[in-house]
Amino acid sequence: MNWEPWTGCYKVSDGCTYCYFYGLHAKRYGQNTIQKTDKFDWPIRINSKGEYNIKGDKILATCFATDFFIPEADEWRAEVWSMIKSRPDIEFLILTKRIDRFEVALPDDWGVGYNNVNIGCTVENQELADYRLPIFLSHPIKRRFIACSPLLTSIDLTPYLHGVEHVTVAGESGREARICDYDWICAIREQCMDANITFWFKSTGSLFKKDGVVQKVNPFKQGSLAKELNLSIVGDKKLF
Repeated sequence: MNWEPWTGCYKVSDGCTYCYFYGLHAKRYGQNTIQKTDKFDWPIRINSKGEYNIKGDKILATCFATDFFIPEADEWRAEVWSMIKSRPDIEFLILTKRIDRFEVALPDDWGVGYNNVNIGCTVENQELADYRLPIFLSHPIKRRFIACSPLLTSIDLTPYLHGVEHVTVAGESGREARICDYDWICAIREQCMDANITFWFKSTGSLFKKDGVVQKVNPFKQGSLAKELNLSIVGDKKLF
């Protein structure tokens, strides 16, 4: 389940170049004006029976089609934090490429983080891993995960896995998608095994290289092919 309190986005790093939401051939191409959506207050919206529209015990992916820490949303973020705090029965996943803006508009009672908030930092290559992840680890966050998505090069996450609960990996989708290599994925999986944390190979992306052969994968089969390769290490943990 996804919640977009605002919509619109724009490129911040190389992983955004062919964004499946806002890239050249995407359905939201050119929509770089940041504005509230009609679901801004969705987590606290009440139906005619006086019940929440979103029931408890849900995982709610938040701002996955934009960025939670985008500057244009600074004036709204305090209200969103308040809604998140009021729904401790929902697990909110917040994924960002702008972790350097994390401390902007943090709630006064954040402390080391809310129990129901998972903050995910996206990295797509080694350069950005080396820049973003030290920042990520320096912030007061109770629950952390890393998303290598889209995975564009090999990445060594080893120095950055302490204090991280989970790593997700996915290739790039779309007409201009760049190759995702099976060997890169296996290397990250090995790093997660050594650190004793969970790992999820979410999607192959559109161009998937394995055993020296590049395969073009149908968008509707990228997740299932990743699952067939049986690389994920999730145990009893819910998949992000």
